Formats: sequence, C-alpha cells, structure tokens
Amino acid sequence: MVYTRKNLNLSEIQLSYLEWQPKENQDKKQPLLLLHGLADSALVWLNLGEYLADKYHIVAPDMRGHGESEKPESGYSFEKTIDDLEALIENLNWSSANILGHSWTGKLACIWARKNPEIFKSMILVDPVFIGKMPGLLKVTFPILYRTLETLKGMGPFNSFAEAETQAKELGKYGGWSEFQQMVFQESIEEKADGKWGSKFVVSARNEIFEEVMGVPGLTEYIDVPTLFIQPEKGLNRSELQIKPYKKYLRNLNLQKISGNHWAFLVEPENFNQRIEEFLESL
Repeated sequence: MVYTRKNLNLSEIQLSYLEWQPKENQDKKQPLLLLHGLADSALVWLNLGEYLADKYHIVAPDMRGHGESEKPESGYSFEKTIDDLEALIENLNWSSANILGHSWTGKLACIWARKNPEIFKSMILVDPVFIGKMPGLLKVTFPILYRTLETLKGMGPFNSFAEAETQAKELGKYGGWSEFQQMVFQESIEEKADGKWGSKFVVSARNEIFEEVMGVPGLTEYIDVPTLFIQPEKGLNRSELQIKPYKKYLRNLNLQKISGNHWAFLVEPENFNQRIEEFLESL
C-alpha cells in the first residue's frame, strides 16, 4: 500500500506526515502512530508501514525540525513536541492510539504516557535513550557527542552528494545498503543554498532536543500502559542497569531482545516488523 504525504497547519508550525489508510473498513482499523528518532524522518517507517497497513491506520510524522516539517529557530521541548502530536491525533479524530517511539522519541513517549495515559492503547519503545536525568556537567561534552554520535554524522556539511553518500555507507544504520536504506538516505539530505549538501535536520533542533533529552527525566511514576520494549543486541541498551528503570516503572512490560542495531527497523526490518505485529495482535 502506498502512503500519502499530508500537511497539518498548527499554531506555530506546519507538520508534515505520512499516512497509510486502508480504503475498506478504515474506521475499524486501530490507530498506530510511529515516531522517528533524532536526525531521522518518517520515511524510516516505510517498511513497517507497508507491512502493517492492511491491519492498522498508520501515521508517521516528521517531527518538528526534521524532514519536511517546519524548522523554527527554537521550541523543541518535550512539551512543545507532545503538543504537536496531540494536535495531530485530534485532527485525525483519534481518541487513542498505539504509539511507537524510537531513540529520543522513546523517552518522549514515556513522558507523554505519564502525562496523558488515556491517549495510549499501547506503547512501543525501540531502543530508547537516556531515560534518566543526566548530570549537568555532561553538557560540556555535547560538542564531542555532536561529532561522534552516529545518528548525527550524516548532518554534514558535505561538499557533494557523493561525499554524503560515502559517509552514509559507513554508518551502521545503512548497513547492507539496501534499496530501502538508499531511499531513506536520499530523502534525508538536500543541497543547501551555498551548494553544499547536508541533512534536512537542523542544528537548532539538535541543540535543544539534546538538552531536553539529557536534562528531563523520562520515568518518575508508575505507568500501566501495555508496553513493548525492543532491545536490539547491538543497540544502546545492553546492560541490566540501563533496563532497570523500565522494569521498575512500566508495570505492564514485555521486553523483547532482537538482532540488529539501534536501527533494527532499517537493517533487519523483517524480524523487527514481525515482533511489532505479534505484540499488537496480543493486545
């Protein structure tokens, strides 16, 4: 099933999103909201969207500052982002949804579920990051992290498209360089006004989101929402210490270890898709 790209004009920005909506019995299809990670875009969910489109009404937004959505100079707090998503859900006439978050939006999902649990039919956390509040002293390391974190290495600037593509092929998220991965990469990059090439993700969003992720605790209260935690074997969450807060605060937790890395949905989509389907069908 082919997705449709749509735009929603909010009070502050225009939010762009992809939608897979079955023509038959669409009112009976459960809503599924897919949220991408830092420096990615809604297109990373193309494979999963096509896989589940016959069973679910699926929407995947480009988060503010990413992809085809607008990119204000400021306003990238969890609160602002959750406001965007709740406006999107209202526009779709959804009363609740199954909500999936990857990486930093996994942390966002936990904060959102604590704030408005009634919106969540279920929650899927795909290798979420930094669920606790990080010490303020770590802020001095941000410039180093900006240069070394794999998710940010594709930001550029690059002198040419070919240079950007060469860099992309070295990243774990594009391991295998499938047609699907190539499409995701090509849609993530653009030629800038100065003739150089770089990510559609903007620096102002990177800086504010990083501060939010590091400075705002994600789990501080018990949450009863049925939750699937996807733990890739080569992902960020490898130790019991990292998993401990999820086991403590998520009272209805299903922890699934899978193969692949932080971007398991890009490098091993078949296995990833099956796990998501099994969880949703078990509800």
